[in-house]
Amino acid sequence: MNKFYLFPGMIFADRKPHVVDTVLGSCVAVVLWDPVLRFGGINHFMLPRLNGNGVGSYKYGDMAFQGLLNTMLKAGSKKLDLKAKVFGGSISAGARGIFQIGQRNLEFAFEGLKTEGIPIISHSVGGKRSRKIVFYSETGDVLVKYLKPANNHIAAPLRSNRNHG
Repeated sequence: MNKFYLFPGMIFADRKPHVVDTVLGSCVAVVLWDPVLRFGGINHFMLPRLNGNGVGSYKYGDMAFQGLLNTMLKAGSKKLDLKAKVFGGSISAGARGIFQIGQRNLEFAFEGLKTEGIPIISHSVGGKRSRKIVFYSETGDVLVKYLKPANNHIAAPLRSNRNHG
């Protein structure tokens, strides 16, 4: 089976079976799966919306979601057949949740799917731990592995035992 690693700011959809994996912290991945045609796609976005500044890309949820949906429709899916799964949106330990990026990403994903009328059949979201997800595009199955928290301690500087008297 073909394998594909999904980097942040990317989408992936293909009618051929693939195993797609990615790692999510505050980022969110939306999986769209078509049980009729038996294929699916996934995005990996970092921020909920393009705020009008900068160049649009799939690192923004609004663009990544529309890009994935349009790709699925062009490949033959009907919106009424699509099912969704949502992953990620953890609270970044280093940022202490100041900007609530994970929460904002999740709110965007759930609202976007509701607006498009695509049912969410499963999710693994929030919390304080990052996730590695593995998506099997032919079956729609997604495996989730929680990653150990990173060691965020800063090492103390080395001190010399010599007397500089």
